[in-house]
Amino acid sequence: MVARQLDEQIAGRFPVGQRLRVLDVGMGQGTQALRLARAGHQVTGVEKDATMLAAARESLAGEPEGIRERVRLVQSDGRDTGVHFLPGSFDVVLCHGVLMYVEEPDALLAGLGRMLAPGGLVSLLVRNADALAMRPGLSGDWATALASFDTVSYTNRLGLDVRADRLASLTATLAGIGAPLQAWYGVRVFTDTAVDGAEIPADLESLLAAEERAGRTDPYRAVAALLHLCGVRG
Repeated sequence: MVARQLDEQIAGRFPVGQRLRVLDVGMGQGTQALRLARAGHQVTGVEKDATMLAAARESLAGEPEGIRERVRLVQSDGRDTGVHFLPGSFDVVLCHGVLMYVEEPDALLAGLGRMLAPGGLVSLLVRNADALAMRPGLSGDWATALASFDTVSYTNRLGLDVRADRLASLTATLAGIGAPLQAWYGVRVFTDTAVDGAEIPADLESLLAAEERAGRTDPYRAVAALLHLCGVRG
């Protein structure tokens, strides 16, 4: 879903065929970074975790030389982008699944904003604090559901205590860093309660179509597990 939404925003902002300069902060195993490199873009991936970075390097090693030449990997937690890159160095900045691990994300987001060239696109994927009660509530965990209404903290499926973000707060933050919100989507509206390792359903395309429609339609997107926000540098 996120890849489809991101491609939609890129297609709407940049000329077809333009080779974009992409920064992927918290790239994990490099799924999005490699996908965008395969599409012809110049990608810089930033990752703090050595194990994840090693996995990304291994995946990159299996790509054709032309794709390998388009990818640069940097070990960092993303909060020191100013040390590694000049302001305005990137057309697209991704920060997916990172903010939940950052206690005070404003400084990180301000740094990402400075990395954007004029007209550049920033893409954030965050846990939706306005819907924290949905997963425990649908699972019948009423005590956790009730507690979730008044907090932005939660325990994720890895057992880690992390945090979520509210749409209104991030909208204000994006405006403050000079990349006002242009579009937002919900991700995992209907499928958030699926267990890890669940079997892929036979009607996968119907599932994806339903998730995609819900992710851009009110009121469904507001209760999605994740929010995908896209801002554009003025």
